[in-house]
Amino acid sequence: MKAPMPMVTIFKALDISDLIKISRKNKVKLNMLMCWCIGKAASSIEEFYMLPVGEKLVQYDKIAVNTVVTTQNGGISTCDIPFSDDIKIFNRDYLKLTKRVYDTCKPYDISDEYMVIGTSALINHDIDGVVNIYAGTYNNPFVIWGKYKKKLFKSILKLSFQFHHTQMDGDHAGTFLDRLQKKIKHLKIIGCDCK
Repeated sequence: MKAPMPMVTIFKALDISDLIKISRKNKVKLNMLMCWCIGKAASSIEEFYMLPVGEKLVQYDKIAVNTVVTTQNGGISTCDIPFSDDIKIFNRDYLKLTKRVYDTCKPYDISDEYMVIGTSALINHDIDGVVNIYAGTYNNPFVIWGKYKKKLFKSILKLSFQFHHTQMDGDHAGTFLDRLQKKIKHLKIIGCDCK
């Protein structure tokens, strides 16, 4: 808790070929699918329900996934989307809440009720990863990715996952990233009729 730099960042390349196909076939946003897969992978790991706040480790019953929204005035704002195992419910909430943030140009924050996993998609940029500065204010786990690259028969997405070491160890983080890749691949098997 008192470490001067308690944040740890892990970099990983994911195969999102199947996610891209599902996005196109079902006419759903790729970012929504990524956010759902992140929530799905995190929801089965106990450490994702805890968050270091001040000198305490706060336990939550629910998780949410945060995304950055470009607003109608050209700015950006954040939007917390409650995670649901049901991808149709998550998609409905994603569309409704991101539209609300787009229209109002104001963030939608539910962090008092949910442990929120931050995300940021820098899809216009070819990046290998991102490390955030630690300010001691926002200790939430954070996933950032850039533009995906096509390589032979795969589409590869490089991402970085930053987390507070009090919340979880590297093994928990590695398990999360492994489960994220499996959820992306599993989505191909179960399909995704999100309409």
